[in-house]
Amino acid sequence: MPTHEYLSVTTLSAYLQRKFDQDPYLGRVYLTGELSNFRLRPGHQYFSLKDDHAKISAVMFKSAFSKLKFTPESGMKVLVVGRVTMYAASGQYQIVIEHMEPDGVGAFYQAYEQLKAKLEKAGAFAQNQRPLRQFPTKVAVITSPSGAVIQDIRTTVARRYPGLQLTLYPAVVQGDGSAKDLVRQLHRVAENGDYDAVIIGRGGGSIEDLWPFNDETVAQAVLEMPMPVVSSVGHETDTTIVDFVADHRAATPTAAAELVTPVTLVDALNGIAQYRSRITAAMQNRLTALQERLARSQKSVVLTQPNRLYDQYVQQVDQLRTRLNQVMQSQLDVLAHRVSLCRTALAPRNLQLRLNTQAQVVQQLRQRLNQATAVELTNKRQAMQSAVAGLDHLSPLKILGRGYTYVTDENGKMLKATADYQVDSAVTIHTQDGEVTARVLNAKENNANG
Repeated sequence: MPTHEYLSVTTLSAYLQRKFDQDPYLGRVYLTGELSNFRLRPGHQYFSLKDDHAKISAVMFKSAFSKLKFTPESGMKVLVVGRVTMYAASGQYQIVIEHMEPDGVGAFYQAYEQLKAKLEKAGAFAQNQRPLRQFPTKVAVITSPSGAVIQDIRTTVARRYPGLQLTLYPAVVQGDGSAKDLVRQLHRVAENGDYDAVIIGRGGGSIEDLWPFNDETVAQAVLEMPMPVVSSVGHETDTTIVDFVADHRAATPTAAAELVTPVTLVDALNGIAQYRSRITAAMQNRLTALQERLARSQKSVVLTQPNRLYDQYVQQVDQLRTRLNQVMQSQLDVLAHRVSLCRTALAPRNLQLRLNTQAQVVQQLRQRLNQATAVELTNKRQAMQSAVAGLDHLSPLKILGRGYTYVTDENGKMLKATADYQVDSAVTIHTQDGEVTARVLNAKENNANG
């Protein structure tokens, strides 16, 4: 019988894993499918790809996943590039994804729509709607120092409002690291804090070129700016996330400069002249009205015949004086009547009669008090005698006087029952006039039935 060599599961799994890894057709595979069981994790991502008839496990390591421009979701159709291998611990084959993009929609556009929906739901688009200052003095500009944007802005400001101070914050507006540079310059402008507005922008380009202005960190920095923000990114048909979160959007750099300078210098001077004329006319009208009012006041009765001001008050004083005299006389009559009554009551004859009456009342009360005291003493004396007689009747000495005695043992404990007596023990018999010491010879309990 032939002898077979048995393999361990680990050995077989390692062999199959090498087969997968060495297969030239599995080293780089292009797949399309639908994401299934996707749940965003802080590190590596584990999910599945499926179509109508099959499903394959998938893993995307953190380094590759961090490069995605969009957030995958379950049910989304995607195009992936990766290698097929086998996970030896479970014996399950899987695809390790190195690149992923939406199927039918570009990754940049998908990421743009996702961030736009997220910020709109959070209310970021309506957060800042601050008006621009009519007569600004300082405006910051964040853009490339070599582009046409800053030149267009400077030309427009010099033509419309040459007194405005422009401060350029040069920034990288395209390529890797441009989003971080834009955020850094926004923070620098915010730290200075004395600008009336800030313009951020760049010229036109593809969605990839404009992508730094679709970055969430840049949008958040714009939302946190302490002064109004004017966005001028791309051409008129280009729209970025920064355009939505800014206070104002301009289609071109020239339009942005016109927004922060709402009036030209000539218009401002003409407006000042018009305001001066209007103020002068208003002051002249006001002075004329006051002069007319003064003339009317000078001709009034109050100033020509001032004594007439006091006629009514003099009459009121007379009326009040009359009423005061009447009230005082009435009060005096009442008080005089009360004094008369008191004088009558305090006359010597009337006082003697009242004293005699009160003396009789006191005598009667004294007699009643003596009688009540005597009765109460008699009752208390009788009650005390009765209590003394009762106590004497219950006295132990009385009982002993009738021939009764009581017995205690050597410790002074009273012996009541036969069981309390111990044979040959000393006891003390207490009589009316003394004590008798005895010894117990016998202790016999009476027969209850006998």
